[in-house]
Amino acid sequence: MRPADQFPPIMLTATDHDRLSALVEAVSAKLPDVYEYLTAELDRAAVIDASEIALAVVTMGARVAFRDEVTGQERTVTLVYPHDADLAAGRVSVLTPIGAALIGVATGQSITWYTRKGEAKTLTVLAVERPAEDSGAIAA
Repeated sequence: MRPADQFPPIMLTATDHDRLSALVEAVSAKLPDVYEYLTAELDRAAVIDASEIALAVVTMGARVAFRDEVTGQERTVTLVYPHDADLAAGRVSVLTPIGAALIGVATGQSITWYTRKGEAKTLTVLAVERPAEDSGAIAA
């Protein structure tokens, strides 16, 4: 089991939680590693109304700048559902290990996630830009 300090508190909107719960069930046989990780994230997340979630929290559709704490490399991606994923365009599926790690994390938080090869990586969220439809969210 991974140490608890690798898991910062996370928040999800009720809509994201419901959609992601259905999605992980649909892919449980195809992607057991992501299923297990994302299910654990969904289970531990604080689920709140979209109007109450801070703008600094990564939600579906958010553009996220983060730093790999091992390499120091910074990257910006948009977190999307699998059918919208396009790595060349910077759109990362929530069903990838890094996508599953990003959901619900807030600016300034770090989280450890595991590559498909089992390698531990730690990333820190540097900035979150939410989609226009989330403009009712509160500032952090």
